[in-house]
Amino acid sequence: MTITRRGLALGSAGAAAALGLARPALAQSEPIRIGWLAAMTGPSSAPAVGFNRGVLFAAEAINAAGGVRGRRVEIITRDTQGDPTKAVNATQEMISQLRVHAIWGPTNSGESLAVTAIMARAGMPNIHPCVVDSLIDVRRYPNAFRVAPSNTQWDDAVRGYCLQRVNAKKVAVVGDTTGYGVSAANASVAAFQRDGAEVVYKANIDATQPDMTPDMLRARTAGAEAIVIWSVSTGMIARMLNTRAHMGWDVPFVGHPAMSSGEVGTLVERPQNWEKVYAIGYRSCSFDASGNLPPRTAELVGRLRGKVDLRDTLLWWVASGIDAVDLIAKAVEATGSSDKPAIIRHWNTLTKYPGYFGEYSFTATEHNGYPTEDVVMSAANSARDGAFALAPGYG
Repeated sequence: MTITRRGLALGSAGAAAALGLARPALAQSEPIRIGWLAAMTGPSSAPAVGFNRGVLFAAEAINAAGGVRGRRVEIITRDTQGDPTKAVNATQEMISQLRVHAIWGPTNSGESLAVTAIMARAGMPNIHPCVVDSLIDVRRYPNAFRVAPSNTQWDDAVRGYCLQRVNAKKVAVVGDTTGYGVSAANASVAAFQRDGAEVVYKANIDATQPDMTPDMLRARTAGAEAIVIWSVSTGMIARMLNTRAHMGWDVPFVGHPAMSSGEVGTLVERPQNWEKVYAIGYRSCSFDASGNLPPRTAELVGRLRGKVDLRDTLLWWVASGIDAVDLIAKAVEATGSSDKPAIIRHWNTLTKYPGYFGEYSFTATEHNGYPTEDVVMSAANSARDGAFALAPGYG
């Protein structure tokens, strides 16, 4: 698998011009260039590392099978380091110099908020897994498609589990102090109150705060029957879980997928501290009561075994990386064209496209493609091959 460098891409184009190749002939044989905006290093790198394994696996599989109508898939990767400014620079390079046919990423909402309008102005087909609701707007961004749930879908799953399965009518809602943590916590509080629950404690905590005891004591004193967490900080989450154990309080934690990160398992003082923790998950990447994955997912894990390490990542990251590359390749295959408008028009016609992470449906007026019914809660400490057991209460 070749990761295209800027010089190589420009050199190829220059050689074609020197030989006087007609553009239509070149277009039928040139590689399908997929831009990949990946925070491969930095504090938010864990998802991109997992996504990248799926991206490379998918491209290699397509090329080994002869490519797309004889055209190879080339992945052009830029490490954004989780920095919106670097994401902007990489996006502009991909559009104006590398002339990619579509872009996958970025993988976090802060970067995506910075580049989505740029891609829209260029008409660049864009697939991303970022959850902030405003990133999908077909009037402002007719080129942007989401292959993961929105934050509203996440919030609905967390709230539903608290109210219907944990039977918690009094909740504490805790976010970190990032823009995401503040907005997610505020939205969660409003939705709980709208559904008749009582939010007895709300806090936005600095993720570096060493002692979680004051906040946990306030939540217990207020009568919280569940702690709802909106933070990607595994350190903050682990400190809260350790504090819960010190207090002898068995209140359940429900919320953000970060609570199921393997990093939490390395930071809790005892394995028991990670029990009664229910994180957002997905049916496609969940074991049933017999310990089996859905057939299509099990087939994928079998193909990945020995080629992609799943021990230190999440299966849905790898699966959605595969799906992103496949969605671009299938659009070119179906339309016979890598022109940007053709790719976008094709995506607008998809109904229950059978991806590994989800069955995606898009129309010209709806670019949120992930099925709400497949967003579930997982037992956070149950990871195996990057997948999780369903939280108690699910069939």
